Amino acid sequence: MPRIEDFNYHLPPGRIAQQPLEQRDSSRLLVLHRSTGQIEHKTFTDLLNYLRPGDIVVANDSRVIPARLFGRKQRSGGRVEILLLEELSERRWVALVGGKRLKAGVEIELDYLDGRPTDIVATIDHDLEGSLREIQFNVPLSEVLEKLGHTPLPPYIHQKLGDAERYQTVYARYRGSSAAPTAGLHFTPELLIRLRETGILFETITLHVGLDTFKPVEVERVEDHTIHSEWALLTPEAARRINEAKVAGGRLIAVGTTSVRVLETAALRSAGITGSLVDISHRDESGETYSICPWRPVAAFEGRTDLFIYPGYRYRAVDAMITNFHLPRSTLLMLVAAFAGKLKILEAYQVAIQEKYRFYSFGDAMLLL
Repeated sequence: MPRIEDFNYHLPPGRIAQQPLEQRDSSRLLVLHRSTGQIEHKTFTDLLNYLRPGDIVVANDSRVIPARLFGRKQRSGGRVEILLLEELSERRWVALVGGKRLKAGVEIELDYLDGRPTDIVATIDHDLEGSLREIQFNVPLSEVLEKLGHTPLPPYIHQKLGDAERYQTVYARYRGSSAAPTAGLHFTPELLIRLRETGILFETITLHVGLDTFKPVEVERVEDHTIHSEWALLTPEAARRINEAKVAGGRLIAVGTTSVRVLETAALRSAGITGSLVDISHRDESGETYSICPWRPVAAFEGRTDLFIYPGYRYRAVDAMITNFHLPRSTLLMLVAAFAGKLKILEAYQVAIQEKYRFYSFGDAMLLL
């Protein structure tokens, strides 16, 4: 079984993108051909040269909420940071907290965006694992969140973002994510129009990004890691259009790891979830093997998915993937390694570092074919 160190690599800090490019689709695109290991260096607008009429591109339309709140403990005045992860009700959330002695019963007075104190109070109701807490607010949070919340940029981004919309995809619609589905940040309205004019279909699913974007893998064996569930939606209409495109000979191109998880969950559900399809072992020219399966149609669903994809998983729905470059030892890196082969992915990452690609949320993209 794979170990976490199998997915480690060294990234010079200067390769971490701190700001998005002025033009979204001017980012670089590393194209990796899975069957041969061939790598090409392109620009994101070149994506259309690799897609065919009848292909269907599927992206996550979840919208990032201003999920980072600041305040102070009522009794001691100690500073507190709250990162909202999941809404349980209009006044109750699961959140990550930063600060000292944040136990059940502690009351936190929240600040406005400009740092002024408010009369809004967050009370810690339950200690969950690690820094997770269940928090009760004294008002419906949706009514005041825009006045309190900051854009929840990842911790490796140290520069202030001038325009919060640059941490949203142009097709984001449904509020609920604590981090952006960043592979989609490269798309522009003009590029989406060109897709349609070329005969390439575009479809959306929804997955609200939660804890596992922020939670590091802390076990030695990958299989021992527990991935948290996230709420997702694949509508019957979207499932029908995806399946029709596949039956007509189109390829399913997933935009980002969140779209992959929804589509593969939907394919597993159509297969009975617990059933296992016959494994087909594929050997590429380097001798590396990875597993593929006969195509399964996707089944519409609304609910939670805790699908953990790492090498050994057999893809059933996705034919190609658009993704950013991911952190070492992360579940996202494991997911793409399961798709293209661990050796190929790590070799491609080394090439990207040598070629001075920009990494992580505001960085460049990969196309895995």
